[in-house]
Amino acid sequence: MNHRTALAAALLVLASPMAAQAQDGRATPAHAADGHQHAAFASDRLHVCVDGPEGAPDLILIPGLSSSPAIWQGTVDHLAGRYRVHRIHVQGFAGAPAQGNATGPVAAPVAEEIARYIREQGLNKPAVVGHSMGGTMGMMLAARHPDLVGKLMVVDMIPFMGAMFGPPGTTAESVAPVADQVHAAQATAPRDQYLAQAKASVTGMINTEAARAGPLRDVETSDQQVSAAAFRELIATDLRPELSKITAPVEVLYVKFNDARMTDALTDTVYRMSFSTLPGARLKRIDDSAHFIMLDQPTAFHGALDAFLSAK
Repeated sequence: MNHRTALAAALLVLASPMAAQAQDGRATPAHAADGHQHAAFASDRLHVCVDGPEGAPDLILIPGLSSSPAIWQGTVDHLAGRYRVHRIHVQGFAGAPAQGNATGPVAAPVAEEIARYIREQGLNKPAVVGHSMGGTMGMMLAARHPDLVGKLMVVDMIPFMGAMFGPPGTTAESVAPVADQVHAAQATAPRDQYLAQAKASVTGMINTEAARAGPLRDVETSDQQVSAAAFRELIATDLRPELSKITAPVEVLYVKFNDARMTDALTDTVYRMSFSTLPGARLKRIDDSAHFIMLDQPTAFHGALDAFLSAK
């Protein structure tokens, strides 16, 4: 089986259950934020939690759909003041008022605001790490503002999630009706049904039982409309044609897809083909982990992050 045939087979395996799950109204789980210090940056799309000494190298951490900056707390603790860490909190997620994200797309406008943040705060080519939807925003940022990003790490995200919601050859245009259908199902689901299904999905996204409490809180405190709109945008956005514009070093950490029919080899093929328009990207699979790698395998994640940040 050649790579393209393997990719087609893998996507056919994944497409049906993923689309069905999304249409059931499940939202990606997250981790709740507690007290933190905000950067002096006015935006109706995001706010920024800052940790670490001034003058240290800058690192931007972007959480995923419905997630809060607290998913990165272990990473902040691990870095122990070696970096000036800027954690993005998207408005509408994890207790933050929806504000400018109340209608329309979320990821692309937030990526533009992160670019403005980098410029206005005078950050010098910060390293950027994004998990899931945060990885999508990281790719948008690095491709559309290549002069602003020093390094990019994408954590468990491909550049076109819509490929998993249609047959081989699916495009952003052809999957748009599916994205609309998924959005309508999530946006109109009764709140109790939406939350029950979202919480059920945590089990498949975090293997470590003790780490699930925070993500469950964040699902409860995220704006259902913002999360539904953001998920629609993820399905309908194909960043593969833009990847060649990225000039920063890129590393992609990923896990085997959570489907019994998927193998390590098929997962590897999906990621290789997904990032084929960025041949310099380094791809690294993290085993024995679900979607939230930083929670399930913190030692492996922090080791990979340290190596990535220190590489010349």
